[in-house]
Amino acid sequence: MKNLNIYHKVAALLSLTLLSFQGFAQQDPQFTQYMYNMSVINPAYATAEQDILNLGGLYRTQWVGMEGAPKTGTFFAHKPINDKIELGISFTNDNIGDVVDENNIYADFAYVLPVGLESHLSLGLKAGFTMFNTNFDGFILQSGDVSTDIAFNENINKTFPNLGIGAFYFTDTYYLGLSAPNLLSTKHLESENGIASTGVQSVHYYLTGGYVFDVNDNLKFKPAFMAKAVKGAPLAIDVTANMLINEKLEVGLGYRLDDAVSALVNFRVTPDLRIGYAYDYTTTNLSSYNSGSHEIFILFDIDLFGFRGGYNRSPRFF
Repeated sequence: MKNLNIYHKVAALLSLTLLSFQGFAQQDPQFTQYMYNMSVINPAYATAEQDILNLGGLYRTQWVGMEGAPKTGTFFAHKPINDKIELGISFTNDNIGDVVDENNIYADFAYVLPVGLESHLSLGLKAGFTMFNTNFDGFILQSGDVSTDIAFNENINKTFPNLGIGAFYFTDTYYLGLSAPNLLSTKHLESENGIASTGVQSVHYYLTGGYVFDVNDNLKFKPAFMAKAVKGAPLAIDVTANMLINEKLEVGLGYRLDDAVSALVNFRVTPDLRIGYAYDYTTTNLSSYNSGSHEIFILFDIDLFGFRGGYNRSPRFF
C-alpha cells in the first residue's frame, strides 16, 4: 500500500509536468548558483586565462520532501587553447522521481575577440545530444488495471541532436551574456489515437550579467542576474547579491520572481578550489508540500604551468 501511495504521488507530479509540456512548453533545469554554472547555459562563456583548466560540478535537489521531486546534476570542463579559442564540454542530468531521466552531453567552442584594452567579446557554439528516457513500469493512476492516460502507456527511450549559440562580453569588472543553448525543438511524447500528448523541448533564451564593486581592499559587492524566456511560459528572473570577503568567503541572497528566495555561501578552500551551497525557500503554494531546495557546487582550477600564482583575476564568480 505504501508503494501504491508513492506511485500516486509521483504520477501526480509527473502529470503536472506533462501538462506543463502541453500548455507551457518544457522548462530547462533551473539553478540558483547560475553564475558558477555558466558553461551549461552559454557556449560562449570564456575566461581568457590561458593554461588554466576549469572544472566544475553542481548538484541540485529541488522541493525536498515531495515524492518524485526533481534532482539535477551538472559537470563542465573548459580551457583556452590560445588567446582566441576556448573549448569545453558539459553534461547535465535531470531526473524526476526516477521515472523521467534526461541527459544532455555537449561540446562547446568559443571564439574570443578583443574589443578594447580590457574587454573581450566571445561568440560560441554548442553541439551535442539529449537522451530522454521514461520508466512508467508499476504506475497505477486510477482504480482498475488499465490507465486511460496515454502519456503513461509505454516507456520512452529517445536521443535527439541539438545545437546552441551564445555571446559573452566581459571585462575585469563585469560581464553580459546572451544565449540559446538548445535551438532545435523536439517532441518527447508523441500523439496516439488522434489525441495530442506531446512534450516539446522548446528554445530557451538566457540573458545573464554581473558586476564587481570594490567596496574596500577586503570587501567586494557582486550583484548578478539571469533572465530566462521560453515561448508559452512566464519570464523567469533571478537576481542575486553577493559579498566577497578577503577573497575567500562569499555570502549572498537571491530572489527568483514569484518562486523562491535564496541564501548562498561559498568558500575558497585553496587558491584553486572553491565549494559552495545554496538554499531556496519556496514562496508559491508548493511551500506547504516541501522543505525547500538545496544546491551544492565544487569548482577546481588546474594551473598547468603555475602562471596565475593563486590570484583570482576573474570577477565572474567562477
